[in-house]
Amino acid sequence: MGTYVYDFAHGNKDEKDLLGGKGANLAEMTNLGLPVPPGFTITTEACRAYLAEGHEPDGLADEITEHLKSLEEAMGRSLGAPGDPLLVSVRSGAAASMPGMMETVLNVGLNDESVQGLASISDNPRFAHDSYRRLLHMFGGTVLGIEGELFRDALDDLKKDRGTTADTDLGVEDLQELVETYKAIIEKEAGRPFPQEPREQLDLAVRAVFDSWNTDRAVLYRRQEQIPEDLGTAVNIQAMVFGNFGADSGSGVCFTRDPASGDQGVYGDYLQNAQGEDVVAGIRNTVSLADMAEIDKASHDELLAIMSTLEHHYKDMCDIEFTVERGKLWMLQTRVGKRTPEAAFRIAVHMADEGLIDMDEALRRVNGEQLANLMFPRFDEKAERTLLAKGMNASPGAAVGKAVFDWATAVEWAERGEDVILVRKETTPDDLHGMMVARGVLTSRGGKTSHAAVVARGMGRTCVCGAEALDVDARQGTFVVRGGPTVHEGDVISIDGSTGEVFLGAVPVTPSSVVRHFEGEQVDEPLVGAVVRLMEHADAARRMKVRTNADTADDAARARRFGAQGIGLCRTEHMFLGDRRQLVENLIVADDEAGQEAALAELLPLQREDFTRIFEAMDGLPVTIRLIDPPLHEFLPDLTELSVKLAIADSRGQRKKRDRKLLAAVQRLHEQNPMLGLRGVRLGIAIPHLFTMQARAILEAAAARLKAGGRAEPEIMIPLVASVRELDIVRVRIQDIATAVQEEQGIEIPHLIGTMIELPRAALTAGRIAGSADFFSFGTNDLTQMTWGFSRDDVEASFFSTYLEQGIFPVSPFESLDTEGVGALVRTASEAGREVNDTLKLGVCGEHGGDPASIHFFESVGLDYVSCSPFRVPVARLEAGRSALG
Repeated sequence: MGTYVYDFAHGNKDEKDLLGGKGANLAEMTNLGLPVPPGFTITTEACRAYLAEGHEPDGLADEITEHLKSLEEAMGRSLGAPGDPLLVSVRSGAAASMPGMMETVLNVGLNDESVQGLASISDNPRFAHDSYRRLLHMFGGTVLGIEGELFRDALDDLKKDRGTTADTDLGVEDLQELVETYKAIIEKEAGRPFPQEPREQLDLAVRAVFDSWNTDRAVLYRRQEQIPEDLGTAVNIQAMVFGNFGADSGSGVCFTRDPASGDQGVYGDYLQNAQGEDVVAGIRNTVSLADMAEIDKASHDELLAIMSTLEHHYKDMCDIEFTVERGKLWMLQTRVGKRTPEAAFRIAVHMADEGLIDMDEALRRVNGEQLANLMFPRFDEKAERTLLAKGMNASPGAAVGKAVFDWATAVEWAERGEDVILVRKETTPDDLHGMMVARGVLTSRGGKTSHAAVVARGMGRTCVCGAEALDVDARQGTFVVRGGPTVHEGDVISIDGSTGEVFLGAVPVTPSSVVRHFEGEQVDEPLVGAVVRLMEHADAARRMKVRTNADTADDAARARRFGAQGIGLCRTEHMFLGDRRQLVENLIVADDEAGQEAALAELLPLQREDFTRIFEAMDGLPVTIRLIDPPLHEFLPDLTELSVKLAIADSRGQRKKRDRKLLAAVQRLHEQNPMLGLRGVRLGIAIPHLFTMQARAILEAAAARLKAGGRAEPEIMIPLVASVRELDIVRVRIQDIATAVQEEQGIEIPHLIGTMIELPRAALTAGRIAGSADFFSFGTNDLTQMTWGFSRDDVEASFFSTYLEQGIFPVSPFESLDTEGVGALVRTASEAGREVNDTLKLGVCGEHGGDPASIHFFESVGLDYVSCSPFRVPVARLEAGRSALG
């Protein structure tokens, strides 16, 4: 049996795995000598043991008793004692920040007797009964599982009956009445009275925090943020300090920099005569820290000094919770603050300029997903729009969707393809499902530190909070704009998370300033300046090159503007669609080799022109061109449609000779599993002139580019190779074409011939294949399908959600590479290939080439480049730089 409980004085910020983030940071602040109410932490090990065994581990209760006794001695009071009670908070605190996802219970130790003692000792009966009703609400919802709306509705009904909208207007008798109402709710809904024994309250609250690790919302959040399931949460038990004593007390949350924009300076919310959950929940609208200076200058100035101390100590933006009790400042929590993508880039550069960190660390502080978020469109400032209200710009972005007023509707509508905006008075952790599927979140209460704001920022979701002009009625599915219209469920609204504006109807969007910069436009904005500096540092740091997947000259040109260093995948089958489909049909229905050659002769100049334009766009950069990969039947009409068409023609006595030949071809080429049939290299061997026509078109286009004074670096890629003999057969044919074209054109054409590694057999026999290849390009999309035995088009819609829910994989293997299985094949093939051919060029051209986590894996394997869609090129550049830093 290990030690399960530690005093705040024993620990530091680096022990998050054991003490959780909150406990580790409380220990750190205690060791810094900051004013932290005393307490102790129950470790994550205790939680894991509890969850594994279904009960508290042996010895935990005794350790809690021992540390509680020390806390009581330090405070000179006993838990829940009748005369002068010690009250404690019980808070969760996982190693990874999960704001609002797990449970907190304040004022533990109050009961019918000790509330009288608290009223007497504080000389403030209102404060005492206000604290008691808060305990009943939190204990009922958190520990006993009672629907929180029942308590909120009872409070709203009482305020309405008293003719007020502010809970601070309720008097002592009102709060005593509310306490009795809450106790009745608990007895009715839980089937037992509220426990009057203080230690029982404490023990039940600790178990509730442990249990909250596995609530639906916590599991969902961990899946969203890819937090491991087996970490468990710590529990922090801390002496209560009270912000609801009166006008000389209050609670707040602050940031050492603006978490939305990254602007330098202090930002935060303060609420007089309130406990911390009032600030986070957005139940009442807060005032700024500047306003706090007018209310309590001494506490304000001390807070600013502590904020500076913490930022310089952590060398990062800090998120801080504090309480003022009768003019005395107390620090309740600090952590490295969640921030928007814009803030992340700007803060990283600011801190490097200030000397707090170096540029390597600044680069580590941002990531590719944040950059991708910054590339999303923004509202068009020139478009006509109808302003409804303005709130806090809590999380940036431009979101358009239909207004919905509860999370269940948001999920239902999103699943049928609707874009939605979740509208609430204030969000609670139960709204997480709806926040995840919504385009944006709008609340009428709360500020930049409210639950909605913090969670939205962490998820990269657009959010506007505290739009006070909106009267939100979730039951009726409406919100009424003060002095304006009523918006009903299903009406389209637009929210601007950068300005806090709310508009009626759909507002057109415009490209982001970051994209405009990448497109070559001169953009003078602080954000763009920060992105440029970090991208330059990433480019200087990275080892891997970044190419693009592009099938047209326009895509290639755009990718080059975005920083692509070549094309890693040009799919030639896309060049056979549209008007050219007829020519492919001619090839397929040809009666003999002469007919096939005639059809190919018509395709040759068209293909050559395609490649010529791509070589122009990528002048001087390598271009990997994959020969035709899909089965030929994909270029033919649908079997059923063609059969119906011919049946109708027969009934009318019409002769459709070509259609009959097409039907015969469709029937001949039909396969039960086309993905594993006649495609890729197999097609090139079965119809050799098809691959040689494409090779000739590529090489003639390269020759034309070279003769025009440009540069061309074609890399001809043969798909779906499983055997070195397949590669050898096709390679000889392509080399023969290359020799012929060079003789015809009178010019040497530098070129490479390689293969796509997309079959497990190819990966496992890569040592043999490498002897005949100039390069390997890992086609991780098909390699994932072949390794898992998945048909992507089928499985994603059928059972992937179940697999994700049950933790069979933490994220779709098509989104982020399965490093244990598919990744092992990539590593095996790379090592075996390089052992045989030390000049073998290695790259990846699947969608994983633009995935941040996958890029870090490819760096560890030693690939030469990754290739991704044009829009993801900047993301890949950034992540390649970050991965090189280790």
